[in-house]
Amino acid sequence: MNLTNKRILITGGSGFLGKPLVERLLEDGNFIRVLSRDEGQLISLKEMYPEVEIYTGDIADPFTVNQACHSMDGVFHLAAFKHVGLAEKFATECTNSNVVGSLNILEQSVSKNLEFVIAISTDKAAQVAGVYGATKLLMERMFQQYEDVNPSCQYRIVRYGNVLYSTGSVLCKWKNLLHEGKQCIITEPEATRFYWSVEQAIDLIFQCCEEAEDTTPFCPTMKSMKVGDLFTAMKNKYGGIRTREPKVIGLQPGENLHEKVLDEGPYSNEVEFFTIDEIMELV
Repeated sequence: MNLTNKRILITGGSGFLGKPLVERLLEDGNFIRVLSRDEGQLISLKEMYPEVEIYTGDIADPFTVNQACHSMDGVFHLAAFKHVGLAEKFATECTNSNVVGSLNILEQSVSKNLEFVIAISTDKAAQVAGVYGATKLLMERMFQQYEDVNPSCQYRIVRYGNVLYSTGSVLCKWKNLLHEGKQCIITEPEATRFYWSVEQAIDLIFQCCEEAEDTTPFCPTMKSMKVGDLFTAMKNKYGGIRTREPKVIGLQPGENLHEKVLDEGPYSNEVEFFTIDEIMELV
């Protein structure tokens, strides 16, 4: 897939993952347009990269997506309702963003004759336990359907685990609480999770564009970590003599004890674990 000198729309491009993706695509001579609901983040992005064109609006609105896709060659679809806990409470809002919004993008891929659409999915779609994972699985299936009926467009799906320090990440909360000497909350210490750095996440997007041949979710097998080990590493690195034992509250609605990234792949407790020292290097 050629990603040089293209006109590219990035939905949700003002967010944690969007900003480094914008930078990488600009380096390859692409024209970038970003669509986001967060006006403050859009202005911040524009100040960082004046050459980027910014659009504000909701991907669940067909007119907004139609306007944003005008004159584009392809789309990186990052915009999503991502918080697992909030998705359980606000299922309609999550569905509007992740399903209706994705469908709007897919419809534009046909009407605008787009060359490619790259979607970011999640390991929660491989072992659905809640609303967020269900909406992402539906998004993936819609991409597969459009691939069948519109072979002129390259549809691709990247699946991630958790990205370190992404917006709303528990790492951000723990780090602040540890600095303040306050008690942290942990769900289940024995739960295991796949974690990526933001650099690895961006690299994986470009690897997908180079290597993937269809909408089969693209993701390599990676090491995982125990949630308890992650907290210990954070405590060792950012805690002090005032560090308190965490409050364990158990798994929350929509969460699994162990996860997998690919449907036929291993669970996160069946692969090699990061050591606490390795985690300390990552966080």
